[in-house]
Amino acid sequence: MIGKLKECFDEMVVYKDLKKSNFFSSLSLPSFMRDWLLKRFEDGNGEFDIKEMSGFINKYLPNRDEWISIKNRIIYEGEKVKLLAKVSSDIGIKKGEISFAMPDFGLTSKDTIIEDLVWESCKDELVGGRESWGMVELGYRPPDKNLKSDGKIKLVSFKNFCPYAIDLDFYKDARKEFETSEWIDILLGAVDYNAEGYGDDEEKKLAMLTRLLPFAEKRLNLIELAPKGTGKSYLFGRVSKYGWLSSGGVMSRAKMFYDQNKRMEGLVAGNDFVTLDEVQTISFTDVDEMRAALKGYLESGIFTVGNYEGTADAGVILCGNIKKETMDGDGYRNMFEELPDVFHESALIERFHGFIKGWNIPRMIDDLKICGWALNSEYFCSILHELRSDMSYRAIVDELVIVPEGADTRDTEAVKRIATAYLKLIFPNVRNIDDITSREFKRYCLDRAKKMRDTIKYQLGILDMEYRGKDVPIFRIREQE
Repeated sequence: MIGKLKECFDEMVVYKDLKKSNFFSSLSLPSFMRDWLLKRFEDGNGEFDIKEMSGFINKYLPNRDEWISIKNRIIYEGEKVKLLAKVSSDIGIKKGEISFAMPDFGLTSKDTIIEDLVWESCKDELVGGRESWGMVELGYRPPDKNLKSDGKIKLVSFKNFCPYAIDLDFYKDARKEFETSEWIDILLGAVDYNAEGYGDDEEKKLAMLTRLLPFAEKRLNLIELAPKGTGKSYLFGRVSKYGWLSSGGVMSRAKMFYDQNKRMEGLVAGNDFVTLDEVQTISFTDVDEMRAALKGYLESGIFTVGNYEGTADAGVILCGNIKKETMDGDGYRNMFEELPDVFHESALIERFHGFIKGWNIPRMIDDLKICGWALNSEYFCSILHELRSDMSYRAIVDELVIVPEGADTRDTEAVKRIATAYLKLIFPNVRNIDDITSREFKRYCLDRAKKMRDTIKYQLGILDMEYRGKDVPIFRIREQE
């Protein structure tokens, strides 16, 4: 299969060795950045010169504690400094000035400027999202007493580090070359997991891949409870540049949705998904305020704070650890009792589409770490990001699925939305209902979606008598000619 993978995806394949090498683990780089470096420095055999790569990293990926030295070079020594960094841009309303921020170094927009000519050359790359990774060149614009302007760090140039254009049709066509079992293994390798470590247990592989559903589908809201050490934080926080992981601490409505003082939208507005990890340890500044905001957003994708109304596409994922004695293979025990009080209301929980049974996902061991050729994580996550906007898959699901009479609207939407995400993930080649068999769709998409919703409905029955006995209906598949 490796030969076929290389033949189909060519330069999008890199050699990842996470089982034996400690080189990258010591750098704490996200997967998409690591794979970008591998792609840049590896030869055809997957080998790279550690000294050469180390030199590049030391030069262009400085630590935050080197920022004072960098500012000295820029401001006092008059240098132009290049580095790989995450950048966000902003356009001031009062003065019409364009500024930027580099959050990893604590550089805020009040101390920066992007001059007009530079903005014209890079605006297409900087206006498309909340933050962009790329090669940043920084210089200095000194203060001008006559113009009464302060000194600013200026952006001299910016080049997005993504070295390729995303071609969804190419990706969809390439999927046709692989059996479903092969494709599942390719998906695991793309997010740094070794398929061989699971043996022939397809169910465990699919349980692991369930975490990727919010990467591919807009506003897919999930809850995962799992034992420690199953890799929740890694997958949601280190693999994709399009998501946000918040671990413990304090979460406010302002940070999540909209800050009235700063007039700035929150996490849901700039990310594909927001994961609240270690959710048992998160405290909310105002429980009632957060609960109301979450209920509105999870239902419609709209958030209202004061006089401000915004829309966003980010899914919300709750991740928490679960005690061994609380784990239940069928999900028939009360598993939400340890969650913060904000999540003890049935009307809020009902708005989460599905439940991931994290106890079905193996604890991370060395045998599950990728060691071999695999899809570049940066490329793969960019593909999933683009698939979020492809509405053709939902149209296929709507055509295939027969909704029974009397079905609850939220159940129907949840099952269809999860099934659509599975279709994008496992069968991206499907362009019409004839491209997938009823058996495949039922096995890999519809049945799995229903099971994820079933657990939510049962837990709702534990929280609220009103939901007891109200099971998710059986959705049938339309007969294909």
